[in-house]
Amino acid sequence: MVSSKGGRAGFVFRSRFSAYRALRRQGMPKSRAAMIANAGRSFPQRSLMARKASRTRQLRGRKRH
Repeated sequence: MVSSKGGRAGFVFRSRFSAYRALRRQGMPKSRAAMIANAGRSFPQRSLMARKASRTRQLRGRKRH
């Protein structure tokens, strides 16, 4: 899964493409969506992102639905 630019510009691993599409539907730019989607390839990476998101929600005073 590569961008229209060709090469590895905007590359997203096939296993993470559903995460990439979800981020794009939320209006995120392609480059940031690809970076975030690719960051969650393994369980420890996803776990780290989940903890970071939890801290962000707490700081903003939001609760998980």
